[in-house]
Amino acid sequence: MDSWLLWNLTGGVHGGLHVTDVTNASRTMLMDLHTLDWDDELLSFFGIPRAMLPAIRPSADPTGYGSTIASGPLRGEVALTADLGDQHAATVGQVCFAPGQAKNTYGTGNFLLLNTGTQAVPSRHGLLTTVGYRFGDDDPVYALEGSIAVTGSAVQWLRDQLGIISSASESETLAATVPDSGGIYFVPAFSGLFAPYWRSDARGAIVGLSRFHTSAHLARAALEAICYQSRDVAEAMRLDSGVALDVLRVDGGVTANDLCMQMQADILGVPVSRPVVAETTALGAAYAAGLAVGFWKDAGELATHWREDRRFEPQWSPDRRESGYAGWRKAVERTLNWVDVDPGRR
Repeated sequence: MDSWLLWNLTGGVHGGLHVTDVTNASRTMLMDLHTLDWDDELLSFFGIPRAMLPAIRPSADPTGYGSTIASGPLRGEVALTADLGDQHAATVGQVCFAPGQAKNTYGTGNFLLLNTGTQAVPSRHGLLTTVGYRFGDDDPVYALEGSIAVTGSAVQWLRDQLGIISSASESETLAATVPDSGGIYFVPAFSGLFAPYWRSDARGAIVGLSRFHTSAHLARAALEAICYQSRDVAEAMRLDSGVALDVLRVDGGVTANDLCMQMQADILGVPVSRPVVAETTALGAAYAAGLAVGFWKDAGELATHWREDRRFEPQWSPDRRESGYAGWRKAVERTLNWVDVDPGRR
């Protein structure tokens, strides 16, 4: 999509540039993460002619995308200097520029990225190794990413399919009427489980139910599921990188739910930091463009512009945290092997 937009914005059939950036190119799984160029072996394997692919440029580059927009009301007025993938831009918007810094975006699904510096860390625990960003001629910065399929969309399911809430925001109000989930777990594996499990045979389950439980307990379990799935990814990142989180920066629609963010701090055991500007993807693209034209001097200056709205400190005891997580892992086990899947396609 980015190369199509850039091609049209720089002239289309009248001389448009066919380019992309390293973050979007890495998402095709056809780019060599070390050379930052298309991998000839993979292109040959999939039968993809190199000539049909866009040239790969840095994420922030004053010359990589044409001097100005070539058509429309902004013609000749606005320079195109930055291009990043969605979650990579959010990482820049959260100014996660130091190795070990991480951000988690909460939408219909979750995307947690950990900056690993200029070293591409191969994942052995179900994560994706990706280019995080590259500014100009600087060395690329790499990241580990974990994608979670169903988080905010589980709350939508409570609203649209079960009808126990009338709006997503009501999930917080309903869940807050009970002190905990009463020992039930909701694993929303509606389309299988993504990182770090990658199990297409899994299906959703609500376990531990008794006649004691109410819709409030289910709403609270749905919020906890968002947080437990994020911990699954954070644990995999720790095993891959050897780095334990000391704080998690968050963004996205679900972060407006204070109860869920408090749960996230409790379940992770580290502070959760919510920024003033929640739309960090757009902010990150703007940051990269500003760096390319010299509006900001460097990434260090950008870091001074980041502002925290609220910090959620962990309140659970270590025993409660580990007991709760053990129950979650047990619940996940109940969702596996539910659908027969061809082992060769799993």
